[in-house]
Amino acid sequence: MTSREPVREHVCGKPSASRRSKLTPEREQEFYDAVLDQLRECGYEAVTMEGVAAATRCSKSTLYRQWKTKPQFVAAALRANRCVRFAGIDTGSVAGDLREAARSAAAWSERDTMLVQALSHAVQQDEDLQRALREALVEPEVQAIDAIVRRGVERGELPADHPSTEFVAAQLFGVLRVRPMLEGKNADAEYLTRFVDAVLLPGLGLVAPGPGPADGVAAGGAAD
Repeated sequence: MTSREPVREHVCGKPSASRRSKLTPEREQEFYDAVLDQLRECGYEAVTMEGVAAATRCSKSTLYRQWKTKPQFVAAALRANRCVRFAGIDTGSVAGDLREAARSAAAWSERDTMLVQALSHAVQQDEDLQRALREALVEPEVQAIDAIVRRGVERGELPADHPSTEFVAAQLFGVLRVRPMLEGKNADAEYLTRFVDAVLLPGLGLVAPGPGPADGVAAGGAAD
């Protein structure tokens, strides 16, 4: 597989057919799920073609025919599981969107953090694997966060030249990855929502919404 080949992107749980493979899409996705599960559980170094073949009850030669090397296999699995988890978030305010994004991120933070940690060394050795990780777990979510900020600018909630808008995605993803290292805990919904209210919104000049429908009221402003 090279970077010129088309990326197999799908909505969560709905793989598209591969043009080059004689495998059914369902069988191909089974292989991808198996290799990603083993990555999370055992780490990159412990994953082998033999192990995936045993887990999926296929011959090792079947895997090697499709993916010549382990890095190619893992990169294909990452690309096949690309999933924009923030898709559809649009509450009508920056505060509401970021809080919803925080709750959504909490639902998958453990599995994604395990995957990133498992690949942290390997991606330094393989550029295609690094690109695949970014395409699967970084770029779609960064684009979604940037869209939240952009809508806020278009609605007049945020000035177009606000210096903090550039760093919203970096801060949200940073706390997702760092909390397990600092505290030995995953960033759950309660923690991430507090982070949005205490750090992201004040940095943008917004105040955290109260218990009512006043999400996204600008600092010093009033609810509609």
